[in-house]
Amino acid sequence: MTEHALELETRLQNELGKVVFGSEEVVHALTIALLGQGHILLEGAPGLGKTLLSKSFARVLGGAFKRIQGTADLLPTDITGVHVFNAQTAAFEFQPGPLFADVVLMDEVNRAGPKTQSALLEAMEERQVTVDKETFPLPDGFLVIATQNPREFEGTYPLPESQMDRFMISVPIQYTAREDELRVLAAYNLPGPRSQSEVNLETISSEDIATARAAVGDVHLSDDLMGYVLDIAAATRDSAHVTLGLSTRGALALARCARIEACLQGAEYVVPDHVKRVAPWVLEHRLLLSAEAALEGLTVAAVVGHALDNVAVPR
Repeated sequence: MTEHALELETRLQNELGKVVFGSEEVVHALTIALLGQGHILLEGAPGLGKTLLSKSFARVLGGAFKRIQGTADLLPTDITGVHVFNAQTAAFEFQPGPLFADVVLMDEVNRAGPKTQSALLEAMEERQVTVDKETFPLPDGFLVIATQNPREFEGTYPLPESQMDRFMISVPIQYTAREDELRVLAAYNLPGPRSQSEVNLETISSEDIATARAAVGDVHLSDDLMGYVLDIAAATRDSAHVTLGLSTRGALALARCARIEACLQGAEYVVPDHVKRVAPWVLEHRLLLSAEAALEGLTVAAVVGHALDNVAVPR
């Protein structure tokens, strides 16, 4: 059954590779988020294709896509929706906001104010929004792709730990290799913007996605491997360099992503290497370094690497 998940990633890589070049690793992460029905945070400098990749990803999935630009004056009702008075019916009717879509791109999420971030938090965790004490469910395939520039802090509101914990994985967007940037220049150097809509992308049906998700359930995750995941979580909590370790939600995300990774590798069961492969994506945005660790110049990546190196691997 794992071939269904492999086929899904191959199709995503082929279709998105027509528009965004050199992003195979990020597409792999997007595939994990899609199969795990989790949200993803893309972090990187401006101009590296985060928005283009997200829009193209939504096109391939074929569902409704909405883009929200994070700004300081963005209100919660701007994303959730609002009740509007209908003079013909003499009643208030709910007008859904952009959150009511299959794929939602929250561009520069850290520029939105705390109230708006809280509204997004409910949508991400509960897959519903509450407006005027009335609750509205979001689409079954609801998926948030958020972007932020980690190097720019002017006019931003850092995401609280509770919000960061809602993202299943966080992936850094790096500068692409020279040969891939040459392809970008060759494809997009003409005057005027070249729209991604000019490229024909084949849509993946919801049935194919459901079949690929079902294949993940055929991969065995042993009790020893679940214990290994919890040992890694405990190592982050007990570290002297960390003030906020991995949550239970984070441990669950690590186990789930490891199982999906094993499925995408064509394996029938999860091994420690699968856990280590996805651990940086799952852990790094969830951990909070102590002030002493920051002064010493330690990074979250170094702390995660230390935990993975020192936790005993089950046989």
